[in-house]
Amino acid sequence: MNTYKELFSLVEQKIQQLNFDKQPKELYEPISYMLSLGGKRLRPVLVLMAADLFDGDVNKAIDAALAVEVFHNFTLVHDDIMDNSDIRRGQPTVHKKWDQTVAILSGDLMMIKATDLLCETETSNLKKLISIFNKAGAEVCEGQQIDMNFEKLNDVSVDEYIDMITLKTAVLLGCSLSLGAAVANANDSDLENIYEFGKCIGIAFQIQDDILDSFGEGEKVGKKIGGDIAANKKTLLLIKAFELADENTKNELQKLIDSTQINVDEKINAVLKIYEKLTVRTESEKLQQQYLTQAFSHLDKINVTADKKEILHNTANDLMQRMS
Repeated sequence: MNTYKELFSLVEQKIQQLNFDKQPKELYEPISYMLSLGGKRLRPVLVLMAADLFDGDVNKAIDAALAVEVFHNFTLVHDDIMDNSDIRRGQPTVHKKWDQTVAILSGDLMMIKATDLLCETETSNLKKLISIFNKAGAEVCEGQQIDMNFEKLNDVSVDEYIDMITLKTAVLLGCSLSLGAAVANANDSDLENIYEFGKCIGIAFQIQDDILDSFGEGEKVGKKIGGDIAANKKTLLLIKAFELADENTKNELQKLIDSTQINVDEKINAVLKIYEKLTVRTESEKLQQQYLTQAFSHLDKINVTADKKEILHNTANDLMQRMS
């Protein structure tokens, strides 16, 4: 089995070989720029890990891996427009560096290029790969729309929130693993279990992100603590707080959300005090652990030797320990 570092290096090497030196430059340069911003390359590495797990040739899965990474970055370009974000991985977002029209068009082209890359995959299961990829792509869009719908809703349940992050974040991790497994001709049972493993890890990963935004250490997390609170974002912690609070605490929390006069730092500190009183961090960590346990249950059911599954097990644990 290849290590994460080895697979990461292969992905980086292949990304650098992608050629977007075409005209009009305003359309193609943002693609190269976005892919150059780096990151953990988690999704493409998972494609290769899954191929490796089932004794497939990782080099035959590399185009599918690149397809997932280009698609993921396409979603980030469009998400940054919708969220009006200025910074991505410490650098200006595409719509800030160029403009919104360029970002929309370049993002659209990234989706097309992702499909092109997927179709270059050396496999007898191309139809299955396209089906897996397109299903996840549609679900990611559904999740983003549901997330935006949440902004207009006062009452969002935990189950509704889990459904949203499953679509917006988790399905692409499941898709990545499924693609690599399909390239290596895994059977249907193993395909289902490796998808569910990835999906459950994705849910746990997003819950971890919510927790870190409120309770992480700013320097280690790499961003200001309480950003979600400042933005009134409906995270698991906020939803849990409303679920657990008595009427007086609910009213206090709602006033903090509705207020346009309160200082941002004061608002963050006040909401964090309510979170601590209601033990929402502990409750959120319990739910995170449930999904992590489900993930490992699916991993256990995959019909390969335990030593081969160790890299996926370790990668999942590393994600849960991440601080940035």
